[in-house]
Amino acid sequence: MALRNMRVWRYLEEVARVGSVRQAAERLHVTPSALLRRIQDVESDLGAALFERTSSGMHLTAAGEVFIGWIKNQQSELRRVYSHIEALSGLRRGEVRIAVSQAAASGFLQRELREFRSKHPLVKFTVTVCDHTAAIRQLIAYETDLILVFRPPHAAELQPVMSIGQNLVAVMAHDHPLAKKETVRVRDCLMYDLALPERSYSGREIIDEVLARGSTRPNPVIESNSFELLAGMVKDSELISFQVDIGALRWRDDPDFAVRPIDVVDQAHGPLVLGQLKGRALPLAVARFSEQLARRMDSMRVLPTVDDQLPASALEHLNS
Repeated sequence: MALRNMRVWRYLEEVARVGSVRQAAERLHVTPSALLRRIQDVESDLGAALFERTSSGMHLTAAGEVFIGWIKNQQSELRRVYSHIEALSGLRRGEVRIAVSQAAASGFLQRELREFRSKHPLVKFTVTVCDHTAAIRQLIAYETDLILVFRPPHAAELQPVMSIGQNLVAVMAHDHPLAKKETVRVRDCLMYDLALPERSYSGREIIDEVLARGSTRPNPVIESNSFELLAGMVKDSELISFQVDIGALRWRDDPDFAVRPIDVVDQAHGPLVLGQLKGRALPLAVARFSEQLARRMDSMRVLPTVDDQLPASALEHLNS
């Protein structure tokens, strides 16, 4: 989103991102010479070099880092201005960018997107599925407006909007021997081969923490970053996988699967956090979607967490 005379911002950001004038020009549909002239014009106006030209490509100088940071701040402010203009006649258009963990994206977020778009069909969404560390990084870099992730790492820049507790559950075939139990212990699951998410996922961190407390070593025969693949391998076998509550929503209603909570004795739980960049005024569309997510999350609480925000305070912040 930019005004016509601010198009050069996009040019500079693309060169900084890909590290090449030629590649950036191809993506921007301009000639390399025209793009280079634009860069030189800005550098002349600023009286400082923004890029260091090396044999390996274009790299931001210290001045370039500062200027690109300023551009991102200005774009964020421009999005807010557009949002206020939209608010004069009610929410019709807008854009929402959200970075979300795979567990939340698998069913929960799809439902919320459909509900929001039924009321505001012209609002555009950009959804990035990533791990919790990458989500925080995108938030700080103004590359996303909201994050919805499980157990995000501590970051001073993160402002939680809503946080709810999430239990770990075991996912297995409907006729698995452990499916007869209402809850299962982790030690019982270790009697079987496991299909586990890869270690970059925060859900895997909880699994490893719980497993580390026992003396029995797990036997993960499959590790993957795809929950769909893990579920497919569990089906019609004695493999067991693990997921957090919100990531297992669709499998609870599938007769081919059995989803069983991990016994509270194993203390296998953590927070699912909806957050934004601290101190940032959200565009109208983002604020409204954040409000919807916060209300939905509050209605589906499983466990209290120390980071929980009162619904009233969350909504007060969203409307400020």
